[in-house]
Amino acid sequence: MARVKIDYGIDLGTTNSAICRMEKGEPVIIKTDVLKDTMPSCISINKKGSIKAGDSAYNTMKLDKRRATKTWHTETSNTYIEFKRTMGTNTRYHCSNLNKDFTSEELSSEVLKSLKSFVTDETITSVVITVPAKFTVNQKTATMEAAKMAGFKRCELLQEPIAASMAYGLNADEKDGLWMVFDFGGGTFDAALLKVEDGIMQVFDTEGDNYLGGKNLDYAIVDSIIIPYLMENYNISSTITDADKKEVLRDAMKTYAEEAKNQLSFKDHEDIISNLGDLGEDEDGEEIELDLTITQAEAFDVMRPYFQKAVDICKNLLQRNHLSGSQINKLILVGGPTHSPLIRQMLKEQITPNVDTSIDPMTAVATGAALYASTLDAEINDDEIQIGTVKLELGYESTSVETSEWVSVKLSDGTSLSKVWVEFIRADKAWSSGKTEVDSTGNVIEANLLEGKPNSFSIVAYDDKGNAVPCFPSEITIIQGSKVGSAPLPYNIGIAIWDENKKRGVFKMAKGLEKNKPLPAVGVINDLKTSKQLRPGIDADILTIPIYQTDDFAEAEGKTAALYEYVADVTITGDDVDSLIPTDSPVDVTLKVDSSEQMKVEVHFLATDISVEKALDTTKKQSIEDADKEISKRLLDAQTSISRLEEADLPTTDLRTEIEKVKEEYANSSEKKMVLQHLKEVLRKIENLDSDTEWQRLEKELREEFDRLEKAQQNLGNNNTMQLVEQLSVQTDKVIREKNIKLGRDTLEEINSLFVHLTMIYQCIGLIRECHERFGSIRWSDAARALQLINWGMEKINTQPTVDNLHPIACSLIELMPENEAINTEGLLR
Repeated sequence: MARVKIDYGIDLGTTNSAICRMEKGEPVIIKTDVLKDTMPSCISINKKGSIKAGDSAYNTMKLDKRRATKTWHTETSNTYIEFKRTMGTNTRYHCSNLNKDFTSEELSSEVLKSLKSFVTDETITSVVITVPAKFTVNQKTATMEAAKMAGFKRCELLQEPIAASMAYGLNADEKDGLWMVFDFGGGTFDAALLKVEDGIMQVFDTEGDNYLGGKNLDYAIVDSIIIPYLMENYNISSTITDADKKEVLRDAMKTYAEEAKNQLSFKDHEDIISNLGDLGEDEDGEEIELDLTITQAEAFDVMRPYFQKAVDICKNLLQRNHLSGSQINKLILVGGPTHSPLIRQMLKEQITPNVDTSIDPMTAVATGAALYASTLDAEINDDEIQIGTVKLELGYESTSVETSEWVSVKLSDGTSLSKVWVEFIRADKAWSSGKTEVDSTGNVIEANLLEGKPNSFSIVAYDDKGNAVPCFPSEITIIQGSKVGSAPLPYNIGIAIWDENKKRGVFKMAKGLEKNKPLPAVGVINDLKTSKQLRPGIDADILTIPIYQTDDFAEAEGKTAALYEYVADVTITGDDVDSLIPTDSPVDVTLKVDSSEQMKVEVHFLATDISVEKALDTTKKQSIEDADKEISKRLLDAQTSISRLEEADLPTTDLRTEIEKVKEEYANSSEKKMVLQHLKEVLRKIENLDSDTEWQRLEKELREEFDRLEKAQQNLGNNNTMQLVEQLSVQTDKVIREKNIKLGRDTLEEINSLFVHLTMIYQCIGLIRECHERFGSIRWSDAARALQLINWGMEKINTQPTVDNLHPIACSLIELMPENEAINTEGLLR
């Protein structure tokens, strides 16, 4: 029989995944093929092309990673894990057994298919899948793609901290207060703040890191404990200096580190012993073997910085909401690494002693997803309902904090009976509604609820003779005691607009799409102008609106858009309009965001009253190759910017330290998206410092340039230029008094322009002389003409040089140069 609600929830994790469904109002974790609650998010493909997922794939992966040390090549492996961290990018995972590449979404779909296969008594077509709160729009779209590939016709997304809070809230004794969810998973970290009143839970702020999780803890043990042990006992010096071989070694050692980390959550020491033949040889031909003991204290020392990063995120989350840890009533732990006594102690010492470990950190998210799924109507086809069944249309709240709930009931169109009598019977048999007459107009039934639990009701229909007749739905569930408000928007959303002063795109916020607005939401950006014309039917006329998402509105507004997370472009062409849209036409942009953060954009051209609506295509994958190039470029930009700040005597030590950390990460990690994200975070700090001190530097430059102008006036000026200098003196004083940055830039441009005018003759002389000295090294478009011009110029310089006779020669020489070889041409007419 078809389900009236979705009822299925999946926690699609970086390292482990789980599936849960509602049964008689209770969330039940479905066991895996090896009777575990969770399965590794691991895929392997054997030589016959068979795809395996879960524990068997994970065991194969461990063997493959270790065996790779015998050849020092990764190509021999056909196993894949932690691909969730590359969702939304064009990262490819090569499979030599099938001679093809897999995307992150394709591998994720295999995990979903495997989870779905554990359900053997019905077919699943709809599901709720959880995602990290800080997943970008593109990563969430990629998750929905994976669900579609796995055969799900409908997929709803739910933020992981919200799912965990639902699982906790179902059985929580206290239904009021402030809660914090601390979700430290295998590859991502999320923190969320919730306000709970009478069982109604509302997430009001989130923070996190998409590249912080158990994976980082594993590699910390590898880099700080296991590899030093190997270097002490084996000759692997050239292996360590070879980037590819070092990656093979680190991946192999990670399989041991992960096992040790898990055991050290419960033991004070753990032995790491490899089996004979598991690993390859060192550079002297000696077989590498592991035989070391790691103490809990040693492991905790190297894990602590990563846990501290998560704790600091929680501190910042509290600080920006003007809260202290003492105000947090419950700190709820989610994710495998939270089994560690280290993080539990750190949270008690630095955040709140009210750390709650009552829920299973491995299954809480899947459980919450199923609870949420039980509140969403399923899509039901008539062919799923047996012929002769009375179809009822019900209306009710799936979650409630009341002790009773009204349920509206009516007969659906096309039902053979004109009326029936309906009775609701609670699962404990202690309450029934009695028979209520229902027709196509409808009626209401008040359902009595048991407090603090899911309430399941059987629905029985009778005809006018009192005979029971089959009906659909025949069962509903209402969860009493907790209710979750709308999911919050985890980012600010807006667009990039051109800033003429900064000569680059800057972020413009969409009013209504600020971070933490309840979803779905609508945002509007007014007072925009088109940058070019759109002629009807001309597809070559293109207006592009880039959509971005940012973490902090106060810092992002007016800042460089490219330093934030790019989502997608909205492209309007002449084909989309039926009348001319001139350049500089006024335009409003409206962005509509649904509960899964998928967007539609409406562009309204005010002058012609034309509106164009388009769904935002967020399926485009971010290029890892482009990320690599961008990292190199932006590292240079960072060095230049820091040097400029140092020239202004500004503190940059911390910024240089952070840049060095990014460089180290770049050298050691294959996750380019992560490196680029961390680099952009540093660049934003640089831009903020740059903006904070912009006036200070502009004032200094104004004073210096005006002093230079006054000296040029004394030596080269006349009465006409004197009046201009005096006007600029008054204007400069006003700018400095008012600290007006925009007017200051305009004034600085006027000062420089007048200086160029006064010193034009010297600039012309300098240009002609440099052309004379460097004649042979410049790729002239017409060398003979250039030589003739230089000879004329030198002749005039040696006789009676004037601006009138030298300026045309200088301009002609510039025109003969390749653009990238022009010599000091600033200020000269071209």
